[in-house]
Amino acid sequence: MTQAPNSLHPASPSPSAGGTRPGTSGNPMSRPLAAQPRAHQAPLPLNSGRARGPAVRRRCSQGARLGGLLLGLSLLASLLSGCAALPGRRAAALPDGLSRDDLLTGIAACHLRRVSQNQDVSATDAVVIAAVERYGFSVHQMVERSNELVRAAAAPGQRTLLRQATNNACERLSALTGVAPALVRFDEGGRLGNTWVVVEGKITDGFAERIIARLRADRAIGLVINSTGGSLYEARRLGRYLRENGLRVAVNDVCTSACVDVLAGGIERYVTPEARLGIHQSWVPSHLSSHEGGQLSVVAAALYLREMGIDESVALAAAATPNDSMYWISLPEALDTRLATRLVAAL
Repeated sequence: MTQAPNSLHPASPSPSAGGTRPGTSGNPMSRPLAAQPRAHQAPLPLNSGRARGPAVRRRCSQGARLGGLLLGLSLLASLLSGCAALPGRRAAALPDGLSRDDLLTGIAACHLRRVSQNQDVSATDAVVIAAVERYGFSVHQMVERSNELVRAAAAPGQRTLLRQATNNACERLSALTGVAPALVRFDEGGRLGNTWVVVEGKITDGFAERIIARLRADRAIGLVINSTGGSLYEARRLGRYLRENGLRVAVNDVCTSACVDVLAGGIERYVTPEARLGIHQSWVPSHLSSHEGGQLSVVAAALYLREMGIDESVALAAAATPNDSMYWISLPEALDTRLATRLVAAL
């Protein structure tokens, strides 16, 4: 992959969960694909215009030792202390009904979610950076609140409360900041990590597990996939992992059938002008009648796309296209249905 494509189309506003206040005020808990995937550096400037604030990070895995975690947080705060302030910038007013203390807990909870998912103290989320900058918090404040959450989780019966605190925390911050929740990584020098795993070929049995392992091993922030499809089960399993973990997906060639489900899973979904996205009916398992199987397939596809925030018209277009044909989704249509969130010049 080459460096830095220019954006040709603005990213659509990201869907975000809202409604619940992040945190509580008292207790701080209250991806032939048989071929080897390749890891590439510096593809898309995915956080341009966004990952610019104080970089906050730290690590908490549910089974991690607290001592190592707290030490990691301390070292991280020292590493990033030079990024901890934007002189002269005034903090934004808090949303109605949300205290500064609750907001800080929500920021720390989102950060802990990314650290725990990736087992990496240098991982965080774009919304954490945005919220720290927007609302005038410091790295040290966020780290200290994270420490409080970790210490509280050590008490009997409190780990469940930590899970509850981190659940949807990043989505709630997204609703406040207007920034899509997405994984951000830093290297030892405090520079933004920009490694992507590139895969090509069929989606076969075990695909999801192989790609997930590679994404973790390479400390990637995204997946570039070009595939003619294959197993829907594997594609959707990977898609859900990508979404839950804040990973981006990009396509710069052909992505058809089940590959489109992988694309749909990306927290941000990039296509180039050369990208070709194709869909059709799924193959019906032999033990089902064509009618019964077709109905189940349409419903499953619609539910998955709804889960990913993609317009269900994509599933209907696939249902209307025989599996020996292909419906080619135009790039404007991909953007309109949110199957793609941004058109970029190149990868």
